[in-house]
Amino acid sequence: MFRALPFKTVRWRPLEGVGLEHLTLGHIEGGGICASSVVIGERGGRPYGIHYQIDCDEHWTVLSLDIQTTDGLRLGLTSDGRGHWTDEAGLPLPAFDGCIDIDLAGSPFTNTLPVRRLGLTPEDGTVKLSMLYVPFDTFEPCLDRQHYTCLTESKLYRYEADDRSFAAELPVDEDGLVMDYPTLFQRL
Repeated sequence: MFRALPFKTVRWRPLEGVGLEHLTLGHIEGGGICASSVVIGERGGRPYGIHYQIDCDEHWTVLSLDIQTTDGLRLGLTSDGRGHWTDEAGLPLPAFDGCIDIDLAGSPFTNTLPVRRLGLTPEDGTVKLSMLYVPFDTFEPCLDRQHYTCLTESKLYRYEADDRSFAAELPVDEDGLVMDYPTLFQRL
């Protein structure tokens, strides 16, 4: 069982190329959780700088995402917490119906969302999820199917892409935050 989340700041670095993520977690009014992060890095030889904020309810269900680059590209999305999303103008995004969690391309933090929300144990087996995935290069969200399996409760989880193109065992700390993400990120 994970502990109640205190105010916390963590950092990760990519294992390839240059970059850094600086994330601050805290509580918002009503007992929810706010993740605010700055990510700098390089993809395809192009440097980028991004700020994102994810607000969740007290059960780690995503309610909103605001993400923007330092050069002005921005995306804002809102969820009812039951898998229905709208854009900033309030227009429904039915392509993402059923997506409770989000996945951001350049951040290991978003793996924490389903880990904390689901509270998986090894007895639960593998859970298949539909994720609202946001790539850092275009900010054009798409549907991504992923699998999560608890290997050791509150300590180790297996992530696998639905198409089996990628899998990793993710150790987490007492707050459910990824420590090391094999081949991609390392916690500092």
